[in-house]
Amino acid sequence: MAQLDTNETHRLISADKVQGTVVYNSSGDKLGTVEDVMIDKMSGKVAYAVMSFGGFLGMGEKYHPLPWSTLEYDTEKNGYCVPMSKEVLEKAPTYSPSEKIDMNDRQWGEQVHRYYNVDPYWV
Repeated sequence: MAQLDTNETHRLISADKVQGTVVYNSSGDKLGTVEDVMIDKMSGKVAYAVMSFGGFLGMGEKYHPLPWSTLEYDTEKNGYCVPMSKEVLEKAPTYSPSEKIDMNDRQWGEQVHRYYNVDPYWV
């Protein structure tokens, strides 16, 4: 019997394996990669996938906090898909790598979720 890899099963994956995963849109365009995953410590729910988008060689890169509910894993692409275009992402709430964002700020979180038209993870 083969030993199961402990950081990925049929339904579960460790956060370190999610980091670096490519994010595509419904058209199959590569949008960016998952830089980090934000998990609510109290509920255990995954709140956001922080995706890097744009820039070249680290210049002009922005981070996009995508509500986890907007991502769907595509086994054929071996990556996550989101139902939005590059143009929608270009106008989305972002922050630069040098900015400090308070992801605990409910007003900020509501703005992000409202932009993507999904319920906040804490509801």
